[in-house]
Amino acid sequence: MKAVNEQSRFVLCIRNNGAEDLEPRKVYQVLDGGADDQEGLIRIIEESGEDYLYPAEYFVAVKLPPAAVRELSSPAATPKPRR
Repeated sequence: MKAVNEQSRFVLCIRNNGAEDLEPRKVYQVLDGGADDQEGLIRIIEESGEDYLYPAEYFVAVKLPPAAVRELSSPAATPKPRR
């Protein structure tokens, strides 16, 4: 079993300002984006499993229990296409 990255960060979307691929009240995993944080952007993994930059003001940080971090960080947690 792959070890969970204890540095995994998660955010809650509080608004999307027209970004249709973001769902308010949904939790997203944050990828460290280096300089992105300094520009007011964060890189998140969205519905398709791809990562994109969004304004940090669309999100608030959340602290999840270790079991939730493990589950949400696993490849099996990646959403599958709907039929």
